[in-house]
Amino acid sequence: MASMKTQHHQTSSAERALLVGVTWKRARRIPGTLAGEQGRESLAELVELARSAGAEVTATMYQVRDAADPATLVGRGKLDEIRAEATAHKAPLIIFDGNLSPMQQRNIEEATERRVIDRTQLILDIFAKHARSREGQLQVELAQLNYMLPRLTGKGTSMSRLGGKSGGGGSGGAGGGAGRIGVRGPGEKKLETDRRRIRDRVSKIQAGIEAVRRQRSLRREARNAIPLGTVALVGYTNAGKSTLFNALSKAEVLVSSRMFATLDPTIRAIRLPSNRRVLVSDTVGFIRDLPKGLLTAFRATLEEVQEAAVILHVSDVSNPHHDELDEEVDKILNELGVTDRPKLRVLNKIDLLSPLLRETLESSVARNGAAGPVLVSGLTGKGIDDLLRRIDAALPVDPLVTMSLRLPLAEGRTLALVHAMGRVLHSEVEDSHMLMDAEVPVSIARSLRLSQYTAQGTSKVALT
Repeated sequence: MASMKTQHHQTSSAERALLVGVTWKRARRIPGTLAGEQGRESLAELVELARSAGAEVTATMYQVRDAADPATLVGRGKLDEIRAEATAHKAPLIIFDGNLSPMQQRNIEEATERRVIDRTQLILDIFAKHARSREGQLQVELAQLNYMLPRLTGKGTSMSRLGGKSGGGGSGGAGGGAGRIGVRGPGEKKLETDRRRIRDRVSKIQAGIEAVRRQRSLRREARNAIPLGTVALVGYTNAGKSTLFNALSKAEVLVSSRMFATLDPTIRAIRLPSNRRVLVSDTVGFIRDLPKGLLTAFRATLEEVQEAAVILHVSDVSNPHHDELDEEVDKILNELGVTDRPKLRVLNKIDLLSPLLRETLESSVARNGAAGPVLVSGLTGKGIDDLLRRIDAALPVDPLVTMSLRLPLAEGRTLALVHAMGRVLHSEVEDSHMLMDAEVPVSIARSLRLSQYTAQGTSKVALT
């Protein structure tokens, strides 16, 4: 028999919402106890999502069923309980932890007389709130329109737009349906008009997204003209990626406990212990049961993952279920086709562990040596130096070469890149030239064609 439990929460001045979680044992093919545990974890995550969207969670309800009800998901009897609970807490909004079909959503709204949204619609709302770039905003709008299209409902001919005047008489003729020739009749229903407008808007958005993608592709080509390795941070939402990104790059990226606070990618250059410079990209956090249609809203940030030379998989080690969350991240990485990239596990937030747990974890990692994960705290900075060394070791080899150069002062761009990408050991001005000894990565030396500026004493390695 299905069970339903209610938990009450503190209130605030935000929009009041009742959250409903449902798990069906038959679909998951697992014991009811385990199904219930996983379902409650998902519901707790929905609470954080709702708060990130600005909702005030007044109560949560949870049900374990043998199977989903095709018409109402939870069954007619449970809908009465949900309605009573929403009325008791004065919650005009009900959020379901799962994806509702258009029919289920309509039936639940009619039975509860409340506005109803599902997990996908909630995530889209958070995306719309946090998207800052032009492409991010377009991608979110596109996902929202595609989600809305099958959920449009009409009300028959009462919402029809007549093609001409109706009734007796008139210039179009006598009797019913008089009007201009060829446009008599019920005309286009409002439902059809809405669908046509959405499809037209979808086409325009897709064209706009393609234009933005071409622009970003050109910028990436310009960036790749000076070959720099790219390191992408990925992980479950709220794993502390932005805090770690700030610790690595000394940047001031928004850090928030709200889910999906980072949607648009942020890229910064950092210098590794070998003196190589690399680009680090902070990406959006992943989440379980993310519909494939929403992956397009990640496109800008996911392209940085696909271009990365090394992927840092960041985990919140203080979360007791971090292994399960890491599996969800691995699923998305598999869908992106980046399983062949070097990947470094980073266990973040070790400052939140008890001394005993931290000591046990450090002993376990030490036994694995270089093949094990890296323990860090993005907040305190502990382990950052070790992480930089591990990134340095994981990146494709790009050896440094010492060169003696004689560069015309007019070559300002080349001079600036040698200073930025390498390390200048000595420099002096002679006539209209800059004489310098510098350590430069081989890839940079080839890209800038430094061999044409070499002076006596230049390393032979760079000339090959």
